[in-house]
Amino acid sequence: MVRTKWIILILAAIAVVGCKKKETPAPAAEEQAAAVEQEKPAPAPAEPIQPLPESVEVDMEKVVLGRSLYHDTILSGDGTVSCATCHMLDHGGAEPRKTSTGIRGQKGPINSPTVLNSAYNFVQFWDGRAKDLQEQAAGPVANPIEMGAVWDEVVAKIKKEDEYAAAFAKLYEDGVTQDNITDAIAEYEKSLITPSRFDKYLRGDASALTDQEKRGYQTFKEVGCTACHAGVLAGGAMFQKLGLVKDYFADRGTPLTEADMGRFNVTKNPADKHFFKVPTLRNVELTPPYLHDGSRETLEETVAVMGRYQLGRELTQQQVNDIVAFLKSLTGELPPHAKMPEGS
Repeated sequence: MVRTKWIILILAAIAVVGCKKKETPAPAAEEQAAAVEQEKPAPAPAEPIQPLPESVEVDMEKVVLGRSLYHDTILSGDGTVSCATCHMLDHGGAEPRKTSTGIRGQKGPINSPTVLNSAYNFVQFWDGRAKDLQEQAAGPVANPIEMGAVWDEVVAKIKKEDEYAAAFAKLYEDGVTQDNITDAIAEYEKSLITPSRFDKYLRGDASALTDQEKRGYQTFKEVGCTACHAGVLAGGAMFQKLGLVKDYFADRGTPLTEADMGRFNVTKNPADKHFFKVPTLRNVELTPPYLHDGSRETLEETVAVMGRYQLGRELTQQQVNDIVAFLKSLTGELPPHAKMPEGS
């Protein structure tokens, strides 16, 4: 009888233990993984502007050849204009004039955009009519109001220059041709990258910017500028209408020009009127006057205009000042090989 009693007690204890195990089951592997995941800190949000690379792979022999061609007036019809005439390295790769001046003092219709970092543009020219740097390099040479040359004559002149002929023979199987000339110029332009203090900041150096520059970058994002000015160029990656929310051209007070039509001049689609490639903001401190029409002399004025016509905002003076301070942090340094050696 005693033995039976102990057996009953043991079976009851086993039953109780079994019930407790059912009440507190071990978490499944998926639940454990989820708990660990929740303990991890959330990843930092991606910045709308990405850093420029600190270096770029190029053929330096072609770069040196392209540099000579870029600065040589031999590419123009009357020997007075070079690529550097309108894309001045000391002016941020752009020009200090409202619109370009070509051979015989002819005035072009539009302000020259910067050539610096231009390999990262998704297309070239304000209206996007060239798909890459090589195609872009060919256009101004043959334009009658820019460099005003004939390509066959340019090729013939360069072939007569011993140093050029030797350089092309070394680098290209077919020597001096239009394609090879523009290829060398494009290789040089590809090399013109200008990392800045802001890139150091993006890579984790918080001391690279001042408090006002940081505040300006935050304001730049908060008011909506990064909807268009993003990526490694802080621009250069889309077309956008000038006067998106308010009619810029009606308020400008001067007659419309063909250049004002923008992308429409390429596509002939009425929906593309007044659309332009969004310009890069890198080195923008160095490139006044601003906009495709060269109508704005200062960054402060340009920032306010963009707030009004692109964002529908009347920015405060403090916001404008802070954004301008941030934009100046995008000013970079030319690579050592960019300029022609002295005495050359």
